[in-house]
Amino acid sequence: MNLTQTGRFITQLRTAMGLTQAQLAQRLDVTDKAVSKWERGKSLPDITLLNRLAAELRVSVVEILSGEPLKVARSSNLDDVSSWEKGIDQAESLTLKPAEPTDLLVSPYLFGSNLEHTRSCLAAGLSAQMLRNRKFAGKPTACEGCAMEWYPIGEKGIFTFDEPYTRHGDGYHMKRTIECNSLNVFNPVAGEKVGLGQHGIAIFENRDYLFGIVARSETGAKLSVSLTDRWGKVEYDCRTIQIETENWTRYEVELRPDKSDPDSDLRITWEGMGNVCFGAISLLPSDNFRGMRRDVIEKMRELGIKILRWPGGNFAGEFNWMDGLLPVDMRAPFQSYLGLETQPHTMGFDFSEINTDDFIALCREIGAEPFITINPCWNTPEENAAWVEYCNGSSTTKYGRIRKERGWEEPYNVQFWSLGNEFGYGHMEGDNTPGGYCRVALENGKKMLEVSPNLSLCSSGPYPSREWSELSARPLLEVAQTISQHYYGYAPHYAGPETVEKEYNQCLASVSRMRTLIRQSRQWLEPSVRISLDEWNVWYAWYRPSSVTDGIYAALVMHLLMEEAEKSGVTIACHFQAINEGMIRVRPDGASMTAQGQVFSLMKRHMGNRLCLASLETVVTMDKDGKVVVTVVNSSFQNHKTVDFTQYGPCCQAVLYSSDTVLPPSVFMEAEVLDQICAGTLDMPPHSVLFLCF
Repeated sequence: MNLTQTGRFITQLRTAMGLTQAQLAQRLDVTDKAVSKWERGKSLPDITLLNRLAAELRVSVVEILSGEPLKVARSSNLDDVSSWEKGIDQAESLTLKPAEPTDLLVSPYLFGSNLEHTRSCLAAGLSAQMLRNRKFAGKPTACEGCAMEWYPIGEKGIFTFDEPYTRHGDGYHMKRTIECNSLNVFNPVAGEKVGLGQHGIAIFENRDYLFGIVARSETGAKLSVSLTDRWGKVEYDCRTIQIETENWTRYEVELRPDKSDPDSDLRITWEGMGNVCFGAISLLPSDNFRGMRRDVIEKMRELGIKILRWPGGNFAGEFNWMDGLLPVDMRAPFQSYLGLETQPHTMGFDFSEINTDDFIALCREIGAEPFITINPCWNTPEENAAWVEYCNGSSTTKYGRIRKERGWEEPYNVQFWSLGNEFGYGHMEGDNTPGGYCRVALENGKKMLEVSPNLSLCSSGPYPSREWSELSARPLLEVAQTISQHYYGYAPHYAGPETVEKEYNQCLASVSRMRTLIRQSRQWLEPSVRISLDEWNVWYAWYRPSSVTDGIYAALVMHLLMEEAEKSGVTIACHFQAINEGMIRVRPDGASMTAQGQVFSLMKRHMGNRLCLASLETVVTMDKDGKVVVTVVNSSFQNHKTVDFTQYGPCCQAVLYSSDTVLPPSVFMEAEVLDQICAGTLDMPPHSVLFLCF
């Protein structure tokens, strides 16, 4: 190993990404001096940091250690496009000519999405849970002993972490350290008020909230549970709970505030001498669906998602499905291996709010097929086979019987399973070589198929890659006939008015690059192998406001998928991801569609139809009733586009999606334009989408 060469390689990668040493250090939780030493060849990153460093620099650990890129065809799921292809700027006039429908149907499985436990998809997204760090993960606060996100009440109270109530289920083998705690609060003085509180809770007048607490006390205590203003001066509602036993017990009360407050406090206090040990605390709207927000679920249904991939993504490598067999309050938080990427908004922890049963119930609620990703690094093949049995086994099998005892006698019949996520990129724990991954995936796949022989299994890898096609996809054909491919387009950086058009165009150029990479994979794969494009989006859509740029990108991608599905064998496509990361924006007071969500919901009108014509510019399909459905994209930044459809005859519906700006935040204005097209033509403004039905 040549430290100087490794250091030079790290410098090149960091510089190419536009990061300073300080920025890279912040992402890795190290000092900029440490990064400087690596780059000067004075030291090597700690072994525990190598995977995270590789993930941030989007190379493999092997490449970091060797100090040079591997001499194989490989790709990152993020692709930077340096040039704008003029061919995609399709502002020329378009004449729509009738085309006979083919025998090809637009597959519903092209309209998929992800439900990965990352960032704010669950916390402050789909999850109805209103409290932060409700299971007391992590370290205590400085000089106080209280749990992070909570504040102590009372000058005399003594706060300490104690033996936990939360725990992991069977099959937990990961090496994490600070996931399980309880919070003990000791009041040494009778008559003094002590307790704990949390700021920043949005509540609404006359709405019912279910408060739950798992606690124990050796001395007994009468708790006052209240919703107040931020300073505790105004009380919106208050209830009492009597803690009477030293055994862990769950208590519930319902709160109904008489005022709305976007920044209220939850306060839990008592005045008697003695202690209370808190194992978990919960606050949910009483109308939640299995711990999930009904308004968000309704938006997912509106999108028309037909296949939903869960629990990751990267998070699949941090997940143990057997934890979900425990009660939700008892399930231990998961400390994230990739904390800065998967759980940056929740202290590096997922709080295990959704289990397999909840996920299946959600899929049924929105009309989607479940697509489950296993953890082949930390769960054994036998444990992953048990997951299949839990989902698909009859009630006479061991895990099917457990499912029945939990209230679901009939099997879930989950057909689609993925053998891990993004192996080969270097950031996932486990063997990231094609041969090593192949051995693990093969062993898992065989065990899973023994339980349920008709599964559709998908293997992982950094596709397109000739090496992975030959050494992984080909030998895995006996268990997996589909490979996973991911693609994220160029993220526009709007630094000033002079950059807007260039950045917009560069983002849209990514769509053509996606086609190139799909076709490259097709070239190297066996003819029988199918492609699951189960993550696609504009890069960093989860860290910035959504915009019409993203919406036009999504429209072009959906057109590309309908055009390319049969040609390149793309059988599944999943946008990444619906909630707070592209298609649905969630706030405490409601959920709304982004521009991407508007487009995705529109494109579902093609779902299940016979394909007549497909290109980046236009898709034409015919539904079962003989109606012709047309979507047209004007991707030009500044030019109008005239569409002539006189040859199609009378139009029965016409909707134009347009916007005055592509800058974030922006959404499309949806306008009925049927009265404007009596002559059979329409002038489409720049960056717009047109829907027609004949």
